[in-house]
Order: sequence, then structure tokens, then C-alpha cells
Amino acid sequence: MSHVRVVCHQLAPRLGDAHYNRALSAEAIRGAAALGAQVLVLPELMQSGYVFNDVQEAYALSEPLDGPTLTLWKTLASQLNLIVAAGFCERLADGKVANSAALIEPDGPMTVYRKAHLWDREKLIFTPGDAPPPVVETAVGRIAVMICYDLELPEWVRRPALAGADLLCAPVNWPDGPRPAGERPGEIVRVQANAAVNRLFIAACDRHGQERGVDWVGGSVIVDADGYPQAGAVAHPAEQRLVADLPLAQSRDKCISAHNHVHQDRRPSLYR
Repeated sequence: MSHVRVVCHQLAPRLGDAHYNRALSAEAIRGAAALGAQVLVLPELMQSGYVFNDVQEAYALSEPLDGPTLTLWKTLASQLNLIVAAGFCERLADGKVANSAALIEPDGPMTVYRKAHLWDREKLIFTPGDAPPPVVETAVGRIAVMICYDLELPEWVRRPALAGADLLCAPVNWPDGPRPAGERPGEIVRVQANAAVNRLFIAACDRHGQERGVDWVGGSVIVDADGYPQAGAVAHPAEQRLVADLPLAQSRDKCISAHNHVHQDRRPSLYR
């Protein structure tokens, strides 16, 4: 592997406006391809918007895996030869929905992950996933995917790291909240920490805009395997497109000194 160009495009989907959201995401995919991106990450629930009143509203705005949004993303990924990771509201059986993310490869395969750790009122709407984050062997490296609050659980990020992931793509919607003056958003700090303790590249794509009274951090960030930001890393509550060229092979070197390995030094028998 040489350097892989990764783009996070921070956008503002409109709640319930699938046509607008498809057009917005299509423009982002084409724009990333024009920049020579090999991987593009879009926000959580890009297809539908986020602040649902109830599960019935979410179900009405959801789509199956062969719906128009994922069909469009698959077509563009194939035509433009890039990998797309993006969030959508997935229609399940019996009136249920999942907060899901698709990892779409240009040669056709699509991997779907359902958010396992639900934030706040998401628990009233979504059915949580029960499978670990997938690690997909792609043409540019091993890519894992998870969603937003999943990143707050260090054990969950450790799973794909131990499974050999080089890059973790995370569509997110980080609701903004109070923080001490001069401090960066905690969500960004935790992404950096997760990357450093696992020697794992992470690309987290947030959204911006206001939705039913909720503001967003606008904290999209791309970090290297030492946890240092390569793009983003500050609150930017507007559209932004982050671009970073990442030497993903570095993630496979887990040594941090001549005698320390971030995974082999673990002593799980002491952690029970």
C-alpha cells in the first residue's frame, strides 16, 4: 500500500427530503472523485436526516438495501472508482428501522453495518445492531466501519483494530453541547485517543446545520495512526471537505518502542 487519499465531506442533509439528500450526496461523491479520492466518508443518516419524532416517522423515511439511495451510491462508486462509506436509515421487517452505514466498493460489493450503541433518543427509534464492526479487505487496504456513539466505547473500536483494520470510517452526527471555553469538542479528542491506542487511522465525518432545534459540532476529522489530526480537528459548523493522504501501511506496525506493542502488551486476564 502507498498513500491512500481519504475525503470526509461534512454536509447538512434535510430531514425527510430524500431527493435533496441524494442529490447532495451525489455531488459530494463526484467532487471527491475529481480530487482523486479513493475513499469518501459521508455523515450518519445522510439519506434521511437524524431528528425523528418516532419510529413511525423514521420507518416512512427509511429505505431497503436495494432502495434508490444505495442504488445511486453503488452506481457512482462503480463509475468513479472510489469507496463510499455513508449512513442511511435502513428499513427492517415488522416496521423496525436500523441506523446503518454502507461501505460500498467500486467493483460491486457492499457491506452494511448496523449501529450497535444507540445514543439518547435513538433507543426509542432504532433497533440496535448485534454484529461487530466489519473489516473489509479492499483494493486500498483493510477498512472497518462504525457509527458515531460506537466510537465512545473503546472496547468496540478495539474489535476492528485487533481484526487488522488499517482505516476506520465513521459516519457521525455529533450534537453540539456546552464545553469549557477554549476546549475542543470531546468527540474529536476521543477519536484521536482511539487512533493512538490502537495505531489505527480514523476518518470521522460529521454533519452541520440545524435540525428540529439540534445543532451539530461540525467536528469532522481525519487522524493518523499516532492520533494526530491530518485534517479537521476543530469545530467548524458549516460545510467542509477534508482531504488527507494516508500511509495506511503504518497501521500494521503496532510497536511504539523497541519493547512495546500496543496489542501484544495487553493482559486481558487482568481486565476481567
